[in-house]
Amino acid sequence: MAESVAGLGAPEPIAVEGARPTADLPIGALVRISAFWLGLTSIDAVVNATIQARLEYDNLVAPGTEGMALAFIAVVTFVFSVAVQPSVSSISDYTTTRWGRRKPYIVVGALLDVVFLLGIATANTLLAITAFVTFLQFSTNTARGAFQGYVPDLVPDRQVGLASAMVGLMQVFGNVLGFALAAIAVAEGNVGLAVGAIAVVELVTMLSVVLRVPKGPPAKPREGRSWVQIAAETWGTDILKERSYVWLLISRLFILMGGASLVNFVIFYLGRSLGIPESDVDGAILQLLAAATLAALVSIIPASRLSDRIGRKPVIWGCTAFGMVGLVLVALAPNLMVATLGAALLGSSQGTFLSVDWALMTDIIPKAASGRYMGLSNVVTASSTTIAVAIGGLTMDAVGRAVGIGAGPRTVMLIGIIYFSLGALALRQVVEPRRGRTAEADAMPAAPGTP
Repeated sequence: MAESVAGLGAPEPIAVEGARPTADLPIGALVRISAFWLGLTSIDAVVNATIQARLEYDNLVAPGTEGMALAFIAVVTFVFSVAVQPSVSSISDYTTTRWGRRKPYIVVGALLDVVFLLGIATANTLLAITAFVTFLQFSTNTARGAFQGYVPDLVPDRQVGLASAMVGLMQVFGNVLGFALAAIAVAEGNVGLAVGAIAVVELVTMLSVVLRVPKGPPAKPREGRSWVQIAAETWGTDILKERSYVWLLISRLFILMGGASLVNFVIFYLGRSLGIPESDVDGAILQLLAAATLAALVSIIPASRLSDRIGRKPVIWGCTAFGMVGLVLVALAPNLMVATLGAALLGSSQGTFLSVDWALMTDIIPKAASGRYMGLSNVVTASSTTIAVAIGGLTMDAVGRAVGIGAGPRTVMLIGIIYFSLGALALRQVVEPRRGRTAEADAMPAAPGTP
């Protein structure tokens, strides 16, 4: 019998293994699912900004080595991002509990997030910060790993575009919230305020999902396999048979690396390239953030609807073009006003990409193992930041020593243009499923006597 969900008054969606649900998910549930992305994304934003500020202004490392320190933190934490999320995602596909297969991991991960965020807020050395950020990668990727499968678990085909747009919106709001709080904290000289506030947001959005969202379809049968065997299967080479999925991962990697070029170096860029003093950096960050956010919000819904009509790939190609132009303007900007225009174009690009790419990923993955495939996709998300920060940090230091301190961050932005180009090229290899009546006709069994 269908199970009612407290507060929703809606039946638990019933799904056949390997098929997308057919019942519409209530709008309230869609909002709650999307809201958890706000919590997760705001953690990323505030931690990234906090680390940049601590390295630039708190003298934690020798002058001229800040980029190397940033790369060091990214590489150390990367291991947990790669190993934990896909493994937890795959294990959650097979987990049977009274809460469903995803929720227990979300709860445990979110609670540990709070503990490690408080550790980051109180750490006073590079080693301590690196340790707590590493622990945070373990906990947040535990929550993300299970949560990645929710959209494929619960959302029918006709709601994928809407759900993806809402996910994109919440990720934009998460970046806004995280960087805005970090900017205020930098101005006040107390980054602990921002980190503590984000911990509260994480708890509230987690509870909203766990208490008010349907638990989804039943777990896949384990067939006698141990959890270790199931986790190991996450990395099976059978994934290479899904060629469109693999190429989409490659495309996602490079496009996200392009966006990371500004986000992860913005404080260095403002101070070194534009010469903005520390006392005014918070206002400059908020100005760039406001421009990028407004452009993203204006773009997300129309881009999602357009992708439903003309396909996901053309829209993604368009957003890569906007991203490239935006980075050119930022890299060459003589002042904050020109940089703000570039940030707006980049915001439009990333907002569009976050919503449409998610929809395309949901379109092409095998539905029965959605946790595994969505979890593996986040290996690419984590890798994009790590690779962009590692390359960018070392480049910033090297160019700064050779040419001048202000040229380092500008060079990082120019490299981002190459990343966008490679992402657009990789997308050509993705075969996008057909939509609308044609796709529905393909899925229907042939009538008797029809060849």
